[in-house]
Amino acid sequence: MSQFENVTIVKKASVYFDGKVTSRTVLFADGTKKTLGIMMPGDYEFGTDQAENMEMLTGDVEVLLPGETEWKAIPNGTSFNVPANAKFNIKVNNIADYCCSYIA
Repeated sequence: MSQFENVTIVKKASVYFDGKVTSRTVLFADGTKKTLGIMMPGDYEFGTDQAENMEMLTGDVEVLLPGETEWKAIPNGTSFNVPANAKFNIKVNNIADYCCSYIA
């Protein structure tokens, strides 16, 4: 899906890591939520409250998922899942554009 229709967008951005990661919240009529964001090059650790599906739209990233010992490259147009209440690491090798879907 290249665009969302009939949504509400929260104007205030979420800003992390001194502005190197930003996102905007997109709310759907059925109550689901996604975030659209940009990550600048760097190494980051994120924590989750809810389970997430992270779709990489553009960029060059590698991810170390909970319980894993090896980094995995995530090609453009693919995604990975992170369980609720977990931490994961991501290496951003060049600017990355992403869409995060929260899984109920």
